Amino acid sequence: MRPAEEFRYLVLAAQREGNRLLGQALKPLGVTSSQAEVLRLLQDRQPLTLSGLGDLLVCESGNSPSRLVERLVQAGLVHRETPEHDRRHIELTLTQEGQDLARRIAAIENDLYASIDALAADLEPAMAVLRAFVQDLPAGQALTRRTERA
Repeated sequence: MRPAEEFRYLVLAAQREGNRLLGQALKPLGVTSSQAEVLRLLQDRQPLTLSGLGDLLVCESGNSPSRLVERLVQAGLVHRETPEHDRRHIELTLTQEGQDLARRIAAIENDLYASIDALAADLEPAMAVLRAFVQDLPAGQALTRRTERA
């Protein structure tokens, strides 16, 4: 196996295993990893418009995560408001229940990040390669927007 192929599969395996571990940890909370990403983004940056949220999501392509948000609205975790002056502008904020859940999700994420930190003394070389690979792709651009605004 050539190094580039092994690297590709290592990234895929790490992504799948990381998502599996996160999914298992989130299961008792009743949310998926994609829903958790929305809740955490809103926790950090609310209020967000629907399109603004879409611009920052890595879990989904496209810039209108309306179905994902709709499930969170129905669950009472996200409040969606449409101002009278502009019916096209949808503003999203967390409900109190959503804020509480986002705090619990943050704790789960921090545990996952701590286990990754314990495995790697210096992640920067691998991160540089991954940044170069995704920089011009939609998910990479969403991640760049998130890090620029952080």
